[in-house]
Amino acid sequence: MTNVHISDPNKLLAALPKAEFQRIEPHLEFVELKRGQILYEFEEHLIYAMFPTTAVASLTCNMEDGTSAEVAVVGNEGVLGVSTFMGADSALTQCLIQHTGHAYRLKASVLKAEFDHCGGLQHVLLQYTASLIAQMAQTTGCYRRHTVLQQLCRWLLLNADRLPDEQIHMTQEVMATMLGVRRESVTEAAGKLQEAGLITYCRGHIEILNRPLLEAEACECYDIVRRQYDALLETLSVKAVD
Repeated sequence: MTNVHISDPNKLLAALPKAEFQRIEPHLEFVELKRGQILYEFEEHLIYAMFPTTAVASLTCNMEDGTSAEVAVVGNEGVLGVSTFMGADSALTQCLIQHTGHAYRLKASVLKAEFDHCGGLQHVLLQYTASLIAQMAQTTGCYRRHTVLQQLCRWLLLNADRLPDEQIHMTQEVMATMLGVRRESVTEAAGKLQEAGLITYCRGHIEILNRPLLEAEACECYDIVRRQYDALLETLSVKAVD
């Protein structure tokens, strides 16, 4: 396998064998995804899959009463629309763009056809999907067992891991929606973190000031999810240089 160099790389695409990447390369479209954009709704028929480069997205579970909660966060380590190659033709969650950036768009039919070749692309996507499922499972347990403060720390760290710096642009209202809690609970938790010097927060702009202490305040869920993705990225890196 040969490392494929593309501008603003998505790590899954960059780990593909050269021949497989060259087959899908003519079909890739470089697009901008804007914060607040709903990329797709639950059970929506998916025409495209998206491979983020600088954009970050939340996969959310929405309830009939209008409430929702994030079940996973996806950046340049992943793909949006796993159902396009997993045997379903409709979305399993809602997808909301949290941080403006870019992605490579690929028609679902093209992706599925290449996936069915049972080559390197299939192996890479299945490895990623396993990591995504692990994140979803851990997040579900986190909501059940851990405090809002711990959940907020986990959420901030997972987003920062997928951004170029330690700065996150997000309102308390959106954070509360992602965590499935009251806005007042997020305000209280964010206030404690700011008072302790772990973050600064002003008008929807959050900067992480002390990552080690923030990680110490987070529950074990962050470390478990991070280790899953570290293992994935290490595997992808090995494939890229084989």
